[in-house]
Amino acid sequence: MNKDILPYSVWPSSNLKELEKIASKKNNITSYDLMQRAGLAVYKKICSIWPKTKHWLILVGPGNNGGDGYVVARLAYLASINVTVISSTNNQHLITDHTETNKSRQDWIDTGNKIYNVNAEWPDKIDLIVDALFGYGINRKPDKSCALLIQRANLHHAQKFSIDMPSGLNAATGAPLGEVIHANHTMSLIALKPGQITGKARDYIGKLHFSALGLENYIFNQKTSMERLDSSSIKKFLKTRIPSSHKGNHGKVLVIGGDKGFGGAIRMTAEAALRSGSGIVKVLTHKENISPIITARPELIVQELTNKLLLQKLNWAHVVAIGPGLGTRNISKHVVSEVKKICKPMLWDADALNVLASNKNKCNNRVITPHPIEAARLLEITVQEVENDRVHAAKKLVNIYGGVVVLKGAGTIVVNEVGNISFIDVGNAGMASAGMGDLLSGIIISLIGQNYSLFDAARLGCLVHGAAADAIALNHGMRCMIATDLFKYIRKLLNPEIIN
Repeated sequence: MNKDILPYSVWPSSNLKELEKIASKKNNITSYDLMQRAGLAVYKKICSIWPKTKHWLILVGPGNNGGDGYVVARLAYLASINVTVISSTNNQHLITDHTETNKSRQDWIDTGNKIYNVNAEWPDKIDLIVDALFGYGINRKPDKSCALLIQRANLHHAQKFSIDMPSGLNAATGAPLGEVIHANHTMSLIALKPGQITGKARDYIGKLHFSALGLENYIFNQKTSMERLDSSSIKKFLKTRIPSSHKGNHGKVLVIGGDKGFGGAIRMTAEAALRSGSGIVKVLTHKENISPIITARPELIVQELTNKLLLQKLNWAHVVAIGPGLGTRNISKHVVSEVKKICKPMLWDADALNVLASNKNKCNNRVITPHPIEAARLLEITVQEVENDRVHAAKKLVNIYGGVVVLKGAGTIVVNEVGNISFIDVGNAGMASAGMGDLLSGIIISLIGQNYSLFDAARLGCLVHGAAADAIALNHGMRCMIATDLFKYIRKLLNPEIIN
């Protein structure tokens, strides 16, 4: 998504203050010096992005994020840039609990410059707004004065740069708390936060940059249950094929679905499994879908979904995917109940999840792949509640249903029963079209059939799926993307030696 190198470790925002404190102590850095480093890193990044800006408006809050803003202001002023500082507190001499912020504020005042209050007029020729109102600690709706500053900044034509988090965005969840700065760029400091890479984050973050402020040696050696994965992570998952292998070594995959009128969904799932390296893929579907699917993809073995064949093919298969286009008729419920009895690795999606929502069961040999609406149904909460805290929703799904959960959406989350969480940092808005989830199911079940663990198959499948869409967006644009466009790039991503 950008040229900056972002870390792969992600830290819960609740742990960051302690992490920052320990890391600073081990590196013999005072909090004030760390604030100076933060301000300098932000200042340098801004200058590299917009070297010709002449008048910066810096919005500062009362905490450490505001202190970083004062450092940026002083550095810009000393470089002969016009700077206007507006404080959200309405009192430029306000004493807070943040000693370092007070000191940085005084450093700014000592340059002979003023701090204006929220009611001050904004200069006419502002070409950059630096957002230093709140950092990662905010967990409530911005107050009225801050909300007005945020609204005014968003309406202004100038570019916006947020320090650590766009003000008003929850660092733990990526959910807006009220008014939120729409940043063009954001620089994350010390560690990545979940709210920068999932949920509504992409609507507000803009291009994400990162600086560990010299604390890399300590922070990157600490273990965390959360990780960020991007397209560069694909290679580490890939396995080498044995030269003497045959089709049976690469998975006998059974996909079940496609009620009358919904043959396209199961066809895409089945073909995605083939395109992802499966040895044999069989389809059980409504009889009216058989001829169209075989005509479109003769490599698939397609038969009518009957109880007799279902039992035979469940016995034959190494792995099973059920749900795309399945429908919710009584026969669908019966099929799901039969699949539930097997002890083989499986994936449930779409209508299988709708059946599961009304007949809950826990299973440790299953991947479920709900989108937010399906997740809400499975958890018996609202979609908004899911989106307000996607990490919590994914964890709760694992606790109730077991196995591995893929909570789809912007910043897809993959969680296992041990509590490991992977944020899939690929994909784009072009994927908001029908059939994308059907492809993902096919990719994941294919990888499971190729002897990847459920967790690895889910993570690699999501990476390949999103990276393929990113390749399409790069080469052809986001608009007008359809699911089957991804096939060409899925093949390339799973064979990195052929990528130019």
